[in-house]
Amino acid sequence: MSVEHAQEAESSGEDEAVTTLAASVKTYAVAPGVSLNVRSGPGTNYGITRTLTTGARVPIFCQTPGTTVSGYYGTSNIWDNIDNGEYVSDAYVNTGSDRYVADRCA
Repeated sequence: MSVEHAQEAESSGEDEAVTTLAASVKTYAVAPGVSLNVRSGPGTNYGITRTLTTGARVPIFCQTPGTTVSGYYGTSNIWDNIDNGEYVSDAYVNTGSDRYVADRCA
């Protein structure tokens, strides 16, 4: 279930579905000491929508290829969708893998 679907469920009064979704979404730590830029798309050419503070954790709803970035956890072209229209480079997220850990974004 995407963030958009969770918001639809919440607004339609399906609180139980939202609670279940929240309980099943795993979060991942952002690299230590890093303030991570959140972008409007999967690449450095997209605008910055906000910046995550050090010590942040992020959910990964889906992943998609984009700009290759060298970061704290190596070099990757994988971008993590952390909210509706918000992406961070997987090179700064501790997923424990160099591969996809979530479904590809549609």
